[in-house]
Amino acid sequence: MSHSRFLNSSDLTKFDGGDGSNLADLAHGLLNQQKETWPVLRKGYDALASLRTRQFPIDGTHVVLQFNPARIASSTAKVDDATIRARKCFLCIDHLPPEQRGLMFEHDFVVLCNPFPIFPEHFTIARIQHTPQRILANFPAMLDLARALRSRYSVFYNGPKCGASAPDHMHFQAYTRGQLPVEKNYDKMIAAHGKRLIDSDLRLTAVSSSILRILSLESSDPEPIVRGFEHVYRSLGQFVPTDPEPMLNVLTTHDGEKWRVLVFPRLKHRPSFYFAEGDERILLSPATVELGGECSVPLEHDFNKLDVHHLLQMYQEVLIDPETLDELTQQLV
Repeated sequence: MSHSRFLNSSDLTKFDGGDGSNLADLAHGLLNQQKETWPVLRKGYDALASLRTRQFPIDGTHVVLQFNPARIASSTAKVDDATIRARKCFLCIDHLPPEQRGLMFEHDFVVLCNPFPIFPEHFTIARIQHTPQRILANFPAMLDLARALRSRYSVFYNGPKCGASAPDHMHFQAYTRGQLPVEKNYDKMIAAHGKRLIDSDLRLTAVSSSILRILSLESSDPEPIVRGFEHVYRSLGQFVPTDPEPMLNVLTTHDGEKWRVLVFPRLKHRPSFYFAEGDERILLSPATVELGGECSVPLEHDFNKLDVHHLLQMYQEVLIDPETLDELTQQLV
């Protein structure tokens, strides 16, 4: 598909895009190009340098709290059907800002730079066709994307009622690999809180700690990991809300040999304090990044007030509870 919005390898190699053969290097080049030509994005990345953070050790891992005023639109996004119908889709090619450019991936997706980043490098990978945010049919593409970006980036998916600010347009996001605490502390987390369910061509592990409930799928072969994910997805429908799909977030990486897919089963979109009145309200709207241990809030008041008790409350309210996870795992073996 040819479009003036799309840049190619010859456009990007001069922006440190490698030799043009590696999607991860080209994405890096795209970001450099957009920093030069798109003032809004450049301002977003300049702001990252002055972000304030706090760290909370919890249950053998840690959670990072980030004060990021630029995330106000995402944190307060209305995703009800009426609001979605009333606005133009900001991921459709024809509605992008004039300066925004993209990079094609497999003729179906376009890699775009996120102008309101959380990470040193942060991308949105959107389907070119305007189609709803649904993971099941797009999961093989997520694996392909994670493998193509493996040298630099991890890939995640926010469900339509699990943090996606564009639930009407299918998209993934990618970010600087290894940034999230759940990645950094994965081996320690599995050793302390993991329960191996399957160990064959697919390794399936359940994790249940005081903050996290996760299902981890690992394989060097895409076929068993696709089958395993489909089994998890369909089984989840018995235990979590399923309109329009089972509530979940997904984080996928590829280390050059195998994929690792982390599934976060959910019960709620936002914690109860998000809807509180007055000073009790905290604008923390968890998606994959927050569940992975990097919590971003757009208001300084919330950054100063939020403590470990709020974090524990968030994880306990929005994630599947340990007892339900146990019931789910019995369906998976």
